[in-house]
Amino acid sequence: MAKKGQTFNRYDLDFKLKIVKEKQAGASYTFLERKYDIPWRTIANWVYMIKHDGGLEIKPRGQGNKKDIDYKERYEILKKFQDFLVTSEQKKK
Repeated sequence: MAKKGQTFNRYDLDFKLKIVKEKQAGASYTFLERKYDIPWRTIANWVYMIKHDGGLEIKPRGQGNKKDIDYKERYEILKKFQDFLVTSEQKKK
Protein backbone atom coordinates (compact mmCIF):
# COMPACT_ATOMS: atom_id res chain seq x y z
CA MET A 1 0.00 0.00 0.00
CA ALA A 2 1.31 3.43 -0.89
CA LYS A 3 2.29 5.72 1.93
CA LYS A 4 1.41 9.38 2.13
CA GLY A 5 3.87 11.43 0.10
CA GLN A 6 5.39 8.38 -1.57
CA THR A 7 6.67 8.92 -5.10
CA PHE A 8 6.79 6.29 -7.80
CA ASN A 9 9.45 5.90 -10.46
CA ARG A 10 8.44 5.63 -14.10
CA TYR A 11 10.58 3.63 -16.46
CA ASP A 12 10.44 3.81 -20.23
CA LEU A 13 9.40 0.78 -22.23
CA ASP A 14 12.85 0.10 -23.75
CA PHE A 15 14.43 -0.01 -20.30
CA LYS A 16 11.77 -2.43 -19.02
CA LEU A 17 12.20 -4.70 -22.03
CA LYS A 18 15.97 -4.70 -21.56
CA ILE A 19 15.61 -5.89 -17.96
CA VAL A 20 12.98 -8.51 -18.88
CA LYS A 21 15.26 -9.89 -21.60
CA GLU A 22 18.10 -10.16 -19.08
CA LYS A 23 15.78 -12.05 -16.73
CA GLN A 24 14.67 -14.38 -19.51
CA ALA A 25 18.33 -14.96 -20.37
CA GLY A 26 18.86 -16.38 -16.90
CA ALA A 27 19.73 -13.52 -14.56
CA SER A 28 18.28 -13.72 -11.07
CA TYR A 29 15.89 -11.20 -9.57
CA THR A 30 18.36 -10.26 -6.83
CA PHE A 31 21.11 -9.66 -9.39
CA LEU A 32 18.87 -7.39 -11.44
CA GLU A 33 17.61 -5.67 -8.30
CA ARG A 34 21.14 -4.77 -7.23
CA LYS A 35 22.32 -3.89 -10.74
CA TYR A 36 19.49 -1.47 -11.59
CA ASP A 37 18.34 -0.52 -8.06
CA ILE A 38 14.76 -1.60 -8.81
CA PRO A 39 12.73 -3.76 -6.40
CA TRP A 40 12.68 -7.40 -7.49
CA ARG A 41 8.89 -7.47 -7.25
CA THR A 42 8.64 -4.73 -9.88
CA ILE A 43 10.80 -6.77 -12.23
CA ALA A 44 8.72 -9.86 -11.48
CA ASN A 45 5.57 -7.92 -12.38
CA TRP A 46 7.09 -6.88 -15.71
CA VAL A 47 8.03 -10.50 -16.48
CA TYR A 48 4.51 -11.62 -15.54
CA MET A 49 2.94 -8.98 -17.77
CA ILE A 50 5.07 -10.04 -20.73
CA LYS A 51 4.28 -13.71 -20.13
CA HIS A 52 0.52 -13.42 -19.58
CA ASP A 53 -0.55 -10.21 -21.30
CA GLY A 54 1.93 -10.20 -24.15
CA GLY A 55 3.25 -6.70 -23.46
CA LEU A 56 3.92 -3.95 -20.98
CA GLU A 57 1.21 -1.56 -22.10
CA ILE A 58 -0.83 0.15 -19.43
CA LYS A 59 -4.43 -0.94 -19.63
CA PRO A 60 -7.25 1.52 -19.05
CA ARG A 61 -8.97 1.17 -15.70
CA GLY A 62 -12.56 1.62 -14.75
CA GLN A 63 -15.64 1.41 -16.88
CA GLY A 64 -14.36 3.59 -19.71
CA ASN A 65 -13.27 0.60 -21.74
CA LYS A 66 -16.77 -0.91 -22.05
CA LYS A 67 -18.49 -0.95 -25.42
CA ASP A 68 -20.84 1.89 -26.17
CA ILE A 69 -24.40 0.98 -25.31
CA ASP A 70 -27.15 1.68 -27.79
CA TYR A 71 -29.92 2.77 -25.45
CA LYS A 72 -32.59 2.92 -28.15
CA GLU A 73 -31.97 -0.72 -29.04
CA ARG A 74 -32.08 -1.75 -25.39
CA TYR A 75 -35.31 0.19 -24.92
CA GLU A 76 -36.93 -1.63 -27.82
CA ILE A 77 -35.87 -5.00 -26.43
CA LEU A 78 -37.32 -4.07 -23.05
CA LYS A 79 -40.62 -3.00 -24.60
CA LYS A 80 -40.88 -6.33 -26.47
CA PHE A 81 -40.15 -8.23 -23.28
CA GLN A 82 -42.81 -6.29 -21.37
CA ASP A 83 -45.33 -7.05 -24.12
CA PHE A 84 -44.37 -10.72 -23.89
CA LEU A 85 -44.98 -10.72 -20.14
CA VAL A 86 -48.36 -9.08 -20.55
CA THR A 87 -49.46 -11.61 -23.18
CA SER A 88 -48.20 -14.56 -21.12
CA GLU A 89 -50.15 -13.29 -18.06
CA GLN A 90 -53.30 -12.98 -20.18
CA LYS A 91 -52.89 -16.55 -21.45
CA LYS A 92 -52.70 -17.87 -17.87
CA LYS A 93 -56.07 -16.37 -17.02
